[in-house]
Amino acid sequence: MLKGIDHLVIIVKDLPQAAKDYEQLGFTVVPGGRHPVGSHNALIAFRDGSYLEIIAFYREAPDHRWWAPLQKGERLVDYCMQTDDLRGDTQKFRDAGVAINDPVPWSRTRPDGYELKWLLSLATDNHRGAAPFLIQDVTPREERIPRQCEHRNGVTGIQKLVMATGDASTPERWYKAVGIEGEIINDERLRAKGMRYTVGPHLLEFLSPVDPQSPLMNWMNMYGPSSYSALLQTKFTQPPPLDLNLTHGANLYLTSNP
Repeated sequence: MLKGIDHLVIIVKDLPQAAKDYEQLGFTVVPGGRHPVGSHNALIAFRDGSYLEIIAFYREAPDHRWWAPLQKGERLVDYCMQTDDLRGDTQKFRDAGVAINDPVPWSRTRPDGYELKWLLSLATDNHRGAAPFLIQDVTPREERIPRQCEHRNGVTGIQKLVMATGDASTPERWYKAVGIEGEIINDERLRAKGMRYTVGPHLLEFLSPVDPQSPLMNWMNMYGPSSYSALLQTKFTQPPPLDLNLTHGANLYLTSNP
């Protein structure tokens, strides 16, 4: 069963600079550590249990799933869903047509030397970044997620992730397969329509442009179906806008808690 968004991935060129910029935006940024596959990260954890992963490379890693996307620019690049049945949900997504690998072990060594371990099922081919990748922890999840989740900008969690897609009926099959029914929505601001899904405390919206002037049109021309933006909840009634010059291509917006 999917339990919600585990984390969103923001790919950047320079991890120390990105960490400084996100701190300037009012986030508490915690060094994450190094993966043996050539990447390192910094994490921004929220009260709702989700987090933002800011990731870059400490060496060339052309085989890494996010190396090629980074060559097109920094941005929100992928999303991970937490599950309590990794193998079962992996098979359900596969049966619904998602190209997704069987679970494989991954690890990261924190700056304090603690080795974190987990299993990932990674969406591949044209579904990479469009369908979620799935995670299940081996070491305790509370060791993977930073405990520092208070932020000067008041952010408490992820309200929704907006996905750009060419055909909203395709992800409808995916999420129906794991027992999540969607609702039809229209987004006048983005000049798009699609489907909304509630997964745990989070919303996922898959939107297709209905107007050539929709910003989703240019986005998909550049990056294909993928994460477009995220709306973050804050405890402030009138949160100030984030300076998108500091988010390294990630379309992040703030909203007050409902």
